[in-house]
Amino acid sequence: MIRNVGRRMAIQGLSVLGVIIVAGAAAAELKVGDPAPPFSLKGSDGKTYSLEQFKGKSAVVIAWFPKAFTGGCTKECKSLRENSKALHDLKVAYFTASVDTPEENKKFADSLELDYPILSDPDKSVAQEFGVLDPARGFARRWTFYIDKEGIIKAIDQKVNAPQAGPDIATKLKELGLASD
Repeated sequence: MIRNVGRRMAIQGLSVLGVIIVAGAAAAELKVGDPAPPFSLKGSDGKTYSLEQFKGKSAVVIAWFPKAFTGGCTKECKSLRENSKALHDLKVAYFTASVDTPEENKKFADSLELDYPILSDPDKSVAQEFGVLDPARGFARRWTFYIDKEGIIKAIDQKVNAPQAGPDIATKLKELGLASD
């Protein structure tokens, strides 16, 4: 009897702790106006990119996607490639990003002949900071972040249309006034 009461109390305590942890995670979610989390991630081109290197120079777009070599992610990356002239003309730094390894993202980028780097976050720490990591699946959610020259988040698109990602990003950059001349 005493053992069962103790077990019930422990389970109730864990349930309360779980609610507190979930509530804390929701409260920490990034929103427009927040500083973007700093990052330093290896790109599929072999270079390392950080938010700091663009500060004061150009806006940054990071389009997180779940997994290399999957249907939606392939469509999203191809859409950015197909709209590269429009995106390059806006003079912003833009990347796709995933929690795949740098080697996997290099193969993926090469297979699609991408003209921009895919950032790799294999330890998932940056994805967690951006709030895109889906803990149940272990992948990043398909969210796009628009960050101004000062490192402030100006928009977060949580409803990305993968086949339209390129034109949608170009349009959003113009709407936000983040494009440079």
